Amino acid sequence: MSAERVVHATGSRTGAGSPARTGGPQGTESAGNDTARGADSPAGSGSPEGAGARDLRQLITYALVGGSGVLLDLGAFLLLYNVAGLHEQLANVLSTSLGITNNFVLNALFTFGKRDRPLLRYLRFYAVGLTGIALTFVLLAVFSRGLGIDPNLVKAGSLPLVLVFQFALNRKWSFA
Repeated sequence: MSAERVVHATGSRTGAGSPARTGGPQGTESAGNDTARGADSPAGSGSPEGAGARDLRQLITYALVGGSGVLLDLGAFLLLYNVAGLHEQLANVLSTSLGITNNFVLNALFTFGKRDRPLLRYLRFYAVGLTGIALTFVLLAVFSRGLGIDPNLVKAGSLPLVLVFQFALNRKWSFA
């Protein structure tokens, strides 16, 4: 029996027209094919982890990756502004872009497992990053300037909302 028939006979889905996985005992994925991890298997379809567990795992990984991006962004900003002497706005653009790029690479590899169309995905991911900045800007304007709430509290309170918003956009658009 050919490898493709074995894959289909075992009930694993490779997607319409996609080649059978080949290689070592675990096989390899074609670009953009999540089926090796059960990413498109509905809950209760015999996959080891259901859709809800997969979604939670992706959200947690996304948050951890985001944390690494925040640390990189802040560290780069401190170096560019305080050590290199760049203007704060230029230092912010460069450090934010570095954090977004870090997050894109790590999310592509670990959170969503997508390696195809990297430039298009990066541009979409960057656009989603900008929407997060815009959402935070609006929240600060409304709650801090408009209602007099401490900007530190508004920023801290905005993080979970922005995280979930960006996760949903990146999952459905950047890494779809």
